[in-house]
Amino acid sequence: MQESPDTVVFGATGFMGRWLVLHLLEQERAVAAVVRGPAKADELRRWLRGHGADTGRLAVVIGDLTAGADLGLDPADDERLAEVRDVFNIAAVYRFGMRRDEARAANVEGAVHVVRWAAARPGLRRLVHVSGYRVGSALPARYPLPEADAERLYRDGGAYEGSKAEGDAAVRAVAARLDVPLTVVNPSSVVGDSTTGEAGQYIGLAELVHDLWRGRLPVLPGNARTFVPVVAVDHLARFMAAISEHDPEPGGLHWVLDEDTPELPDLVRLLARHLGVRPPRALVPVGAVRRLPRALTGADPETLTFLTDDRYDTASADAVADAAGLRHPPVEDVLRRWADRLVADGFGANPAVLPGAFRDVAGSRTYVAGEGTAPRFVLLHGLPLDGESWQGLLTALDGTPALVPDLPGLGRSSPAAATSAEWLAELLAPVRTRPVIVAHSAAAAPALRYAAAHPDRVAALVLVSPFFLQQAAPRVLRTPVLAAPLLKRIPAGRLAASLLGAAPPDGARRSIASAAAQLRRPGVARRTARLLQDVGRPAERANLHALLETAAVPVHIAAGDRDPLIGDPGRAAVTTVPGAGHYPQLTHPDAIAALLQRPDLHSPDPGSARVRPGF
Repeated sequence: MQESPDTVVFGATGFMGRWLVLHLLEQERAVAAVVRGPAKADELRRWLRGHGADTGRLAVVIGDLTAGADLGLDPADDERLAEVRDVFNIAAVYRFGMRRDEARAANVEGAVHVVRWAAARPGLRRLVHVSGYRVGSALPARYPLPEADAERLYRDGGAYEGSKAEGDAAVRAVAARLDVPLTVVNPSSVVGDSTTGEAGQYIGLAELVHDLWRGRLPVLPGNARTFVPVVAVDHLARFMAAISEHDPEPGGLHWVLDEDTPELPDLVRLLARHLGVRPPRALVPVGAVRRLPRALTGADPETLTFLTDDRYDTASADAVADAAGLRHPPVEDVLRRWADRLVADGFGANPAVLPGAFRDVAGSRTYVAGEGTAPRFVLLHGLPLDGESWQGLLTALDGTPALVPDLPGLGRSSPAAATSAEWLAELLAPVRTRPVIVAHSAAAAPALRYAAAHPDRVAALVLVSPFFLQQAAPRVLRTPVLAAPLLKRIPAGRLAASLLGAAPPDGARRSIASAAAQLRRPGVARRTARLLQDVGRPAERANLHALLETAAVPVHIAAGDRDPLIGDPGRAAVTTVPGAGHYPQLTHPDAIAALLQRPDLHSPDPGSARVRPGF
């Protein structure tokens, strides 16, 4: 029989809520998570198990704090929660551009419903309510708020911030009226996990990082002292989980933020350096941005209220953290890991199968995913793709260690001054194994040149649709002045149809969506177009054919029967993939995975035969 919950979390499926549930379970607490439906319940359990949680002490109940005083709980579930000691309300609607009534339903009235429900728990030890660092105690504790004051609040701050400020005041007023032991937590901008960078929230400061990444942040609102503090989501969750034991008296208002957060211009410059993009050229006062049309600035007026010089008193939160043995992780590392994960997950649009990070390789800020020192495979993407084009293959390989970079100047990587072969040599310098290098299309060039220079470091080459043995791309794609604008503006759906000639499988659709997003970043489409021109030159094709003929490692070629070889593969083994075109790794990943898992592909002996017989 499952243990009766001693703790309940409202908003358990949200960004902060699920991390709180995770850390409460790590403390061996019996937790009830209130969610809005069965699908959310399944999603929460999957996430928790994926993060190593033992869900045996977790009860998931259906409820909705906007449903009224009973919180939408079934009477049996309400009875089941009668003896809870600690109540956490993390639930809120966090979105800009809402109507006032929409924001108030959850952030004001819903929060008050939770206070009243908690007051009816006879053994209640603490109600922890999450507010926000910009609105905590902005208003005196009162409920309801006079209409004239409410009108001014929502006019000045917008629906989201107005509702959070009104809700904060309401919770404190009703809790005092009902003698509820209340603690209010006012977190700053919550960023990703301090170890993995895992995000899950893509508005607010994450939108600014998105604009920086896409080259849409030519100027930065604010001044040199503008301060947008952050806190890692796992630190915040551990802090909240520690309150009942380490915050001796209720009534506290705790501002939880890392005071070492760089001021906003320095924070943005740090992330620009890390991501290999240009920082904003100038600062523009917030007042000036407010007066300009939104269509010109791209700035949501509600976000501008966060851009101030204000500092915050963290003394009470620091005392609780000290008592619990908690320390903020190094903030610059947190920001870099968070930015890595934002990019890896396409800012929420396209979560990566294998999240990566940025590192310096031959002068390029190179995006690299996977196993960096002991890979079995090195996967090099072709044009106009990025490393996400291997998603289907990685799934089919089922965890086989692989190193997956974006080539310099393409996808998510910045350009390098070195040649692509020199870049590859530096990328693979830390590798201790003799991997199989799998190169698609244009990536055959650096793969062949690296293997020629370092045959003792390569088990084999697998060339997937090697461009120099196939029909050249259409002339329009080999003319940069025409190809670059075409590549930059083409929608993901049309790009998929152009590359694959048919409706792509789900995995391929996600991969191409990632490629299309990168092509819209400054310079990527232009560099892709130039490389398409270069690989189409007869001299380059002849040079690569000569390298193929003299390769000192086994070479295997995979090509679709809809894009057959027209050049002589020499002594290389050739496998034809039925029904595939130029991108068999996208359309037929299982077939490519079957080739890569052949035992005769992996040579443990550097002196083994140069060429193996066909598959």
